[in-house]
Amino acid sequence: MKHDLRAGLSVFLVALPLCLGIALASGAPIYAGLMSGIIGGVVVSLISGAQLGVSGPAAGLSTIVAASIVSLGNYNVFLLAVIVAGLFQLIIGVFKLGVFASYFPSSVIKGMLAAIGILLISKQIPLILGYSRPDFWTDGFAGHIREFSAHITKGAIAISFVSLLVMILLKYPFAKKMNFLPAPLWVVLIGILLNLLFSYTAPSFALANNQLVTVPDNIFSSIVFLFKVPEVWKDGLIIGMLATLETLLCVEAVDKLDKRNRITPVNREMIAQGIGNMACGLLGAIPITSVVVRGAANADAGGRTKLAAFTHGLFLLIAVLFLPFLLNKIPYASLAAILLITGYNLAKPKLFKNMWSLGWKQFIPFVLTIVIILATDLLIGVSIGLLMSIYFIIQNNFKAEYKVTKTKKHETAIYFIKLNTNVTFLNKVNLRKALDQIPEYSVLTIDGTESYFIDYDILEVISEFENKAHDRHIEVHLNGIQKVNITALH
Repeated sequence: MKHDLRAGLSVFLVALPLCLGIALASGAPIYAGLMSGIIGGVVVSLISGAQLGVSGPAAGLSTIVAASIVSLGNYNVFLLAVIVAGLFQLIIGVFKLGVFASYFPSSVIKGMLAAIGILLISKQIPLILGYSRPDFWTDGFAGHIREFSAHITKGAIAISFVSLLVMILLKYPFAKKMNFLPAPLWVVLIGILLNLLFSYTAPSFALANNQLVTVPDNIFSSIVFLFKVPEVWKDGLIIGMLATLETLLCVEAVDKLDKRNRITPVNREMIAQGIGNMACGLLGAIPITSVVVRGAANADAGGRTKLAAFTHGLFLLIAVLFLPFLLNKIPYASLAAILLITGYNLAKPKLFKNMWSLGWKQFIPFVLTIVIILATDLLIGVSIGLLMSIYFIIQNNFKAEYKVTKTKKHETAIYFIKLNTNVTFLNKVNLRKALDQIPEYSVLTIDGTESYFIDYDILEVISEFENKAHDRHIEVHLNGIQKVNITALH
């Protein structure tokens, strides 16, 4: 409770602007984004087995959602497509088809994380500068540049600067006494106080209404219950497939941020997401997925179990029911500063340096994934990055093999894993399962002396297991296996 309650509050402060912004980007009512966040927190977390993952509306789906609402001509009809998407995900989970995302190579997943971080940073820049015109990056970008100085706000810049300074300073040891409240909460409180101070002492610095969070007084009054049966199967299946792939990729990415090396049961996650999206369709919300930004914020805030995801949803529900007047005083500039730091943590320069040091067979898929995602969208970028990784694997003429044997010595179980000639990322699912079955108080030897090629993903799995094996009292010996630097994952 001590850790998860604080983390849930931090994730709530990150999720609130995302819920509002994604609803607007999707062409949906504001309440739809807030309702998605509540369902993702309160409903999905209770069913899911993910300990750090947090669900809610996803920026990666905003384009297809907006197109679907337009093509169907009615938001109420679109909601049935969301129910179909949820049903599709439920079937995926029941028939245990969710494991395929584990076959995505590490370089592609890290590229996806970095691209999302870059996109998140770029989206916050106009808000941090108090730019008062809509769609800075897409709607007449050249014209916005020419008019830039005329539309920035001095008060927003001041609040953003102080907010970023607070976020950075609170990470230092000398600020440890201030950690009784999460850093995002300090940022929000200081942002509110600064704007109130500007209102009374320097009106020219005070923020306009469109630079403050806007939450309806009663989101439940807008809910639409829909039980018609229009022709929405095609849109529902497309949304379901995209949401499924994005969720599975995000699950894989967030699992890498877990210091306890826990693995999310993906089929149970698909059942949870399916039920959540069916609830979204019934309650008038836009579709949800597991979201990297929320999961990363949860890990960064010290979340330990899925109670953090649940409390974040509970905070959203309480806030929109009882505190809309208070939420409406939060400057977007303060929230943008929180998201900017979150984006930076996903795309640190150290990550690029680390991927470069691993060689061009890891670096090219990583960079290609980032570039294609920024130029097109998440799914195209991940697909092309995956194809490039597969090309390198085929080039190495891989052969997937390893063997596990067990003996006993003085009542101690001794396990021996023999890696054969070529071991690729396609083996990591079974290898992780084999390592997970090694019992406590045992000895494990992994032998790669006869291997000509061991993929980086396999080395990463082995290194992660070895680093955390002492917590399970497992003695690990590596023969002919080079350890890798996994600090960039955390």
